[in-house]
Amino acid sequence: MLNKKIKYSIDILILSFILINPVNAKQPNLELNWELEGLHNPESAVYDPVLNHLYVSNVDGSPIDKDRNGFISIVSLDGKIINKKWVTGLNAPKGLTLHGRTLYTTDIDELVSINIDNGQITNRFKVDDAKFLNDVAADKNGNVYVSDMALDRIHILTGGNFDIWIESADLEAPNGLHIQGDEIILGSWGKMTDGFATEIPGHLKRISIENKTIKSIGDGSSVGNLDGVESDGGDGFYVTDWINGKLIHIKNTGEVTELLDLPKGSADHEVITKKGLIFIPLMMDNKLLSYTVSD
Repeated sequence: MLNKKIKYSIDILILSFILINPVNAKQPNLELNWELEGLHNPESAVYDPVLNHLYVSNVDGSPIDKDRNGFISIVSLDGKIINKKWVTGLNAPKGLTLHGRTLYTTDIDELVSINIDNGQITNRFKVDDAKFLNDVAADKNGNVYVSDMALDRIHILTGGNFDIWIESADLEAPNGLHIQGDEIILGSWGKMTDGFATEIPGHLKRISIENKTIKSIGDGSSVGNLDGVESDGGDGFYVTDWINGKLIHIKNTGEVTELLDLPKGSADHEVITKKGLIFIPLMMDNKLLSYTVSD
């Protein structure tokens, strides 16, 4: 009888530990759906929930050259190119975001707005000394935030004005941007030394939209040369590491888990949480990958 009581007590303790520590119970599993070839240095993908397809930016050459080679493609969710050169007249388009029926993309030193209904460029917003505009994110009010990796800046488009929103060395070469509530979740590239090389790779940060305070997610330890940042629909984020070719999962507490070992150039991905899908551009391999996510 005593042994049964002891066993029962141990079982209760184990069950309590599992319930109190659910974060250790499961990690996302990813299964490859398809690989789409035929793109040209794809850098970013974004989902249009109205038309149920993806927009993909194609640098098509150097990410810093004004060569007019860049374009935006339309791709179906099952991995077919619907319109390869839907929007042209760009140089090196990178980050993409949607607000209403306007698509925004960065293009070296400009933020470009595109009318989704006709695929026409409607405006180009420029900051004269901008050097490497990269990712872009829009909040619910239509304010558009843009990272400049080279100058440790985030710009903002609001009311038709495109200005510097924050400039700080603490941004550590800001790359990926994701709006969550009243914060910007930032994927930093890291402190750059020579070109895009980093002595100290970056990590995930959060920025208060109200007062612009910058805080590390976790203890500030280096994670990688971070690119895309997207919510997992819960308490964490899917993040790409461009240099090391990784898809990683980072929890709000800062815990890091590697999910996929990918080629160098894994860029600004898209996550459709309701469909359990992740789309990852492979910039150096001219491919777009699709994965299904399950627990």
